[in-house]
Amino acid sequence: MGAGVGSAVLKEGNPLAVHFVMFVPTIMNQGTPEQQMEWLSKAWNCEIVGTYAQTELGHGTFLRGLETTATYDPTTEDFVLNTPTVTAYKWWPGGLGKTANHAVVMAQLWTKGKCHGPHPFLVQLRDTDTHEPLSGIDVGEIGPKMGLNTNDNGYLGFKSHRIPRTAMLMKYSQVLPDGTYVKPAHSKLSYGTMVFVRVVIVSDACQQLMKAATIAVRYSCVRKQSELIPGEPEPQIIEYQAQQAKIFPPVAACFALKFAAFYIIDLYQETTQRGEEIDLDLLPELHALSCGLKALSTTDIGQFVEVLRQSCGGHGYMSNSNFPRIYSQVQAAYTYEGENTVLWLQVARHLIKSYKNGGNYTSSYLSEKESIRSQKLSGNIYDPYFLETVYRRTAFGLVKRAAAELDRLTAQGMNPHIAWNKASVLLIDAAKGHSRYFVVHNFNEKVASIKISQATRDVICHLRDLYLVHGILAYKGDFIMFGGLSDLDIVGLQSRQSYLFEQIRPNAVSIVDAFDIRDEILNSTLGVANGDVYNRLMEEAKNSPLNLTQVHSSFQNYLKPFMNAHL
Repeated sequence: MGAGVGSAVLKEGNPLAVHFVMFVPTIMNQGTPEQQMEWLSKAWNCEIVGTYAQTELGHGTFLRGLETTATYDPTTEDFVLNTPTVTAYKWWPGGLGKTANHAVVMAQLWTKGKCHGPHPFLVQLRDTDTHEPLSGIDVGEIGPKMGLNTNDNGYLGFKSHRIPRTAMLMKYSQVLPDGTYVKPAHSKLSYGTMVFVRVVIVSDACQQLMKAATIAVRYSCVRKQSELIPGEPEPQIIEYQAQQAKIFPPVAACFALKFAAFYIIDLYQETTQRGEEIDLDLLPELHALSCGLKALSTTDIGQFVEVLRQSCGGHGYMSNSNFPRIYSQVQAAYTYEGENTVLWLQVARHLIKSYKNGGNYTSSYLSEKESIRSQKLSGNIYDPYFLETVYRRTAFGLVKRAAAELDRLTAQGMNPHIAWNKASVLLIDAAKGHSRYFVVHNFNEKVASIKISQATRDVICHLRDLYLVHGILAYKGDFIMFGGLSDLDIVGLQSRQSYLFEQIRPNAVSIVDAFDIRDEILNSTLGVANGDVYNRLMEEAKNSPLNLTQVHSSFQNYLKPFMNAHL
């Protein structure tokens, strides 16, 4: 949403991003044909500009806790929107502050005295000619943030604001003119927009990592430091193994997570390919996998970006390195469209159900309890398919441990909901293990099926192997406990990692160049394609506003009086 070509122009975020990524898809996915006829072409042509107003000041990921109400009045066939408390104000929607004049608003649907939970309503917020807020609407911008400050995130409140019955998006559920509620065929059908945007986030976060990796690898070939051998010229810092350990695993992760993004995009399209119908059998899998990959990609990429920044030393701290902007945008993705801890727990719920009742698709291995328990681990730790088995066993062990803890607590008479909270750390570990296993399995599948030259395949295989090995070494405790690895295996994998660093080094620049990210998009003094880093840094310094005059006005106004004060 903020990592592609548009970032060359709007560096701090696009105020129309939510319009195209959430507002338009919601009309497409949740509007009836009649509603699409009324709004879709206007939205697509930007005759109206929308946002997606779900999160509230007091509630985020917990949709059932939303406080905004939409109460149906059958006498006028209107819904009456209200914001009953300050915590019920919509908070954070991108483009809401000053850009959007419409919004899809998630509100608690009340009709005939009964609440039917959150439903989407398409609401006009501002006059399309004057842009003034309509009566009963309190809307504004929430203020400066850590990043993405051109997104004009906003707040929104309602005071008895009326909208017609037909403003409720009614593809899956309806309110009839007399107030009768018609429920959807599946309770999760209305979550389609959130699933879609999580799919987009995985791909966008990968693009951010590619930018950061490109900057760090290129700079590591420009920067020279110290003496690797006393008396010899200073080497490029990329020759130091410690530097390679910082920059090569993120490069490998670019491929692993991008391939995972391709998979989840294909799964989303497969789930929704029937046009008017959604494949209900695939929906739980799509929901769980989109949650897991969104949480895994944004968590890992956030950590990788910070390591890549550190790999560039003091210059990486400069704003013109573009690391601060990349970092702030990746960190925002950790929270928006589903806070990662909550998403991990949703994945865990799917896994525990699969463990007890039999899994399918990416959790099918949880149905093979006996074979996994009895299978003797044997193989070559240099073999990626053997390592995939290790990931699989580890994922199974983590799920089994979490399920056993739940059983232990409930057997003691503990309320199942309290038991879930008491086991939540183990459940999150299980969700992470499952998600990492999926990424590894998918990486192996892609490498086996992709049609490329042997020379390119060798490069991809080295990156694939590094991703697998680095993941095990980063969480070696889990792999020793549940994956069947020994201390000697870990030592062997440490040696393997060093070998892979050596193999990747000659191709490192070509690999990141293959990401094909133009300088205008990288927007970094350190990552310029021609390597002219130091002149670019000096040019940026000369252009600093503080250098417009040799003597700044603060000298006469403050510094000179301070110096003459004889304190």
